Amino acid sequence: MRKTTRRTWALAAGVMSVSLLATACSNDGGSTDGGSTDADGKVTITVATFNDFGYTDELLAEYTEANPNVVVKQTRAAKSEDARTNLTTKLAAGGSGLADIEAIEVDWLPELVQSSDAFADLADSAVEGRWEDWKVKAATTPDGKLIGYGTDIGPEGICYRADLFEAAGLPSDRESVKELLGGDNATWDSYFEAGRTFKAASPDVAWFDSASSIYQGMVNQLTNAYEESDGTPKPLADNADVKKLYEATLNASADLSAHLGQWSGDWDAAFQKNGFATMLCPAWMTGPIEERAGGVTGWDVADVFPGGGGNWGGSYLTVPSTGKNVDEAKKVAEWLTSPDTQIKAFLNAGTFPSQVEAWDSADLKAATNDFFNNAPVGEIFANRAAAIDVTPFKGPNYFQIHQTVGDALNRVDIDKSESIEQGWTSAVQAYDNLGL
Repeated sequence: MRKTTRRTWALAAGVMSVSLLATACSNDGGSTDGGSTDADGKVTITVATFNDFGYTDELLAEYTEANPNVVVKQTRAAKSEDARTNLTTKLAAGGSGLADIEAIEVDWLPELVQSSDAFADLADSAVEGRWEDWKVKAATTPDGKLIGYGTDIGPEGICYRADLFEAAGLPSDRESVKELLGGDNATWDSYFEAGRTFKAASPDVAWFDSASSIYQGMVNQLTNAYEESDGTPKPLADNADVKKLYEATLNASADLSAHLGQWSGDWDAAFQKNGFATMLCPAWMTGPIEERAGGVTGWDVADVFPGGGGNWGGSYLTVPSTGKNVDEAKKVAEWLTSPDTQIKAFLNAGTFPSQVEAWDSADLKAATNDFFNNAPVGEIFANRAAAIDVTPFKGPNYFQIHQTVGDALNRVDIDKSESIEQGWTSAVQAYDNLGL
């Protein structure tokens, strides 16, 4: 789900080597904090998620109602980087302490499939055809083992503050905002130009939250941002496509950004202080916005995105092979990622289902969001999903390279410790230090 946010991951987790992760493969089972069986014979299955997957207590209770011998308990990390650090650290220790079901983001998969013995094989005829081929392929090892069931995808629209638009004398209804940003032919330039129009009338309010979020939307529209399709890294010093996006982002952020790090305390607080007027908005982001902007009226969603379409994030459920109740965990993971359950999760938290069957659901298409001015979010994000025409290749080095660019963006946009040119030089040096 949601998953790919600004990731300030711990160094050890961010550069976790395949050999280190592979120590989990030689584990003999060991102890685990995962599921257990109590004196009454009931099995407890633990599910570790992050942000908000839409798995409410009421939803999880539905599984117990249908399976009285199983209780499903969720632990939820506030941020995806916390969940990843926990996962990689415990995998490196042999898998002890992992939940029965571990949620992961799509960007982690290239590393994890190389240590696939740490996870149960989820391939099953019962789930064939449940997802688009690309969603399944990302979680499939070269020898055909499926290590993850897809939960959601992140089709992107634009979330915006209609009240701040009105205060700036700009149109604020969804269709007018769509046209203001460029309509069906919206580009990044048209989005930035609308921002400058807004800033001219409302100079004290930023147009968007951070450079890193804008860059994320841009880079997700490149098929091969950091690696060739065979996994060969593209030297950053020679990567003209990435450098162009880096410079375009920071040139725009100079006068349009709120200069906030996503998921930071300052970013959280900005939602209560008119911190910015728009933000890139994958479907799952509607949940975090509502959590932070409670009591603030004016948020809405426009059915538009610069460059046509884009997907940001999307998560999976995995079953660590060291769990005490692997077979039951597989059943719970299958149920949690079924079309019907994921539609309910979407209604709970805005996590747009990755299941093909769910996209034709009348319940999904009719979904509205009260907080976002009763926006028809089901219809909007279904349209945004249909607009996605690029599936970025993400190989085993994607995260490390992406992090070097993201760190540079933050030094320029947030810390203001480097110029655009200095930031790029630092990113290139950091890339070279990776030794890829």
